[in-house]
Amino acid sequence: MVRLRLAFIAVIGIHSVAVAQTAVERGSYLVNTIMTCGNCHTPKGPLAAVAGKDFSGGLTWDEPPFKVTAPNITQDKETGIGNWTEAQIKTMLLTGKNPHGIQEAEIMPTAFYPILTPGDLDGIVAYMRTLTPVKNKVPDPVYKIALPHHVFPGAEKSYSQADLNDKLKRGFYLATIGHCMECHTPFAPPGGRDFNNSLGKGGAEFPGPWGISKSRNITSSKTAGIGDWTDTEIKTAITQGKRKDGTPLKGPMGYAYYAKMSDTDLDAVIAYLRTVPAKE
Repeated sequence: MVRLRLAFIAVIGIHSVAVAQTAVERGSYLVNTIMTCGNCHTPKGPLAAVAGKDFSGGLTWDEPPFKVTAPNITQDKETGIGNWTEAQIKTMLLTGKNPHGIQEAEIMPTAFYPILTPGDLDGIVAYMRTLTPVKNKVPDPVYKIALPHHVFPGAEKSYSQADLNDKLKRGFYLATIGHCMECHTPFAPPGGRDFNNSLGKGGAEFPGPWGISKSRNITSSKTAGIGDWTDTEIKTAITQGKRKDGTPLKGPMGYAYYAKMSDTDLDAVIAYLRTVPAKE
């Protein structure tokens, strides 16, 4: 009887591996959680995303070197990316170059995506192919200078699936494709985020319906960062937008997206954040 039970458990274990996430399911999970793609690419009303317009274009940034609007990434052939090939989508994600060979603004966090595992990259593209076509023409981008492409330190090389079995590597991977340090690292002259000296120090300003919010120090500093926060407090901040004292945090951080992450992934991200060198 014991052997039969063990055999049954083994079969169940094998079956669970066999029915692991499909490519589309994995892509959907990443796009709709840690990567928060809809946070920028979905039009917003006064209070929330516009119903039925998911991924059809969204926020606008008017900066000295450029003025861009997050484009329509649905499968609409006229106003979206329905005519893009799989290779063109991957090139955009990994290099920031669109099908016309133009380097797009790093507001789109392509500098963080070269770390994507081949399987996750395939899954993201597969999921994007399922997005309902929505006809919505956004303004064409305006580039006043040739834009650079800076790859985030540590993201230069694609991770393997085996890398994700290591908790700290998994946390770094998720925080990277989630481009956490894009917002939580200040600029340094003459331009670009100061990843070398101020990684995670916070201080970048983000105007929006919430007013003006400033990104928080998320280094391991116990005085200025989150070094004295418990794992539960960090998780609550990430998924519910609440400070240690329970007061609400402002946007544009995608709390609702992170709330759909698995506990395993959240724990890995927190474990990685514990390793970020303290900055005052």
